[in-house]
Amino acid sequence: MKLIASDLDGTLLNEDSKVSAANVRAIQKAMDRGVKFVVVTGRSYDAAKMPIQEVGITCPIITLNGASSFDIEGNVLRDIPMDPAVCKKVYTACHNGEMYTEFFTDKGLFSFGRDKFIDRMTRWWKTVNPDFTDEDINQRIEQRFQDESVQFVEDYDQLEAIKDLKIYKLLSFAEDEKSHKQVFNNLKDEAGVVITSSGYLNLEFNHPEAKKGLALQELAKNMGIDMKDVMSMGDNLNDKSMLEMAGRGVAMGNADPEILNLCKYTTKTNEEDGVAFAIEEMLREYNL
Repeated sequence: MKLIASDLDGTLLNEDSKVSAANVRAIQKAMDRGVKFVVVTGRSYDAAKMPIQEVGITCPIITLNGASSFDIEGNVLRDIPMDPAVCKKVYTACHNGEMYTEFFTDKGLFSFGRDKFIDRMTRWWKTVNPDFTDEDINQRIEQRFQDESVQFVEDYDQLEAIKDLKIYKLLSFAEDEKSHKQVFNNLKDEAGVVITSSGYLNLEFNHPEAKKGLALQELAKNMGIDMKDVMSMGDNLNDKSMLEMAGRGVAMGNADPEILNLCKYTTKTNEEDGVAFAIEEMLREYNL
């Protein structure tokens, strides 16, 4: 293996959105032995850089499910925004399905009103995890504000009026499985969008060429590395393309059942330093 690619949330990061010391040591060990490392995430660049920068990891970053890629210095390598007409169609379907939606753009993350953001996220967390206390939910929402710098607009018309705005990803949250399935079915055959998911009851919308696998393949090619020499690690459906395309796709122990069934290799959970376990196993197997 010549390149290791890791998802962030649910993979490299634990439930506190931190990179464990064991994961850091394993990544550094691999890099010391000539293996390159890249983060591949659904997050924005700033939100992706924050947790890895805290532990001294410097590497290329593929963001927003493959819509944007950045080199070690933060220079843009890939830029694939969605078609504005498709964005509006997706938002309308999500709005009609009563899904809360966020917009990841070249000018930051946008949502419709702070109070609406907090209300919908509170209700979503109660649906996803009924055992959470109000304090637990408030901490998760606060973490969301820390992970992503959210800007608020009143409605879609105000968002649309922002000059030269590029929208790379829409992230929508449903309050129940019925609306989640309905919106997915309404948009699954839309030619201008690819739909994935990074968690229970959410949907992520990107340009069809904005996939983690395609972005990783392009980055690897620029490094002179074939995909057969790439190990990728992930836990959810937005990781599927890079797990399929890599020579060694590794599912986290906490991965979605579809991802577990897809991958030949499985590691421990993100709470058990699964990334470190997978890297050490690979290094032993390849005598690196």
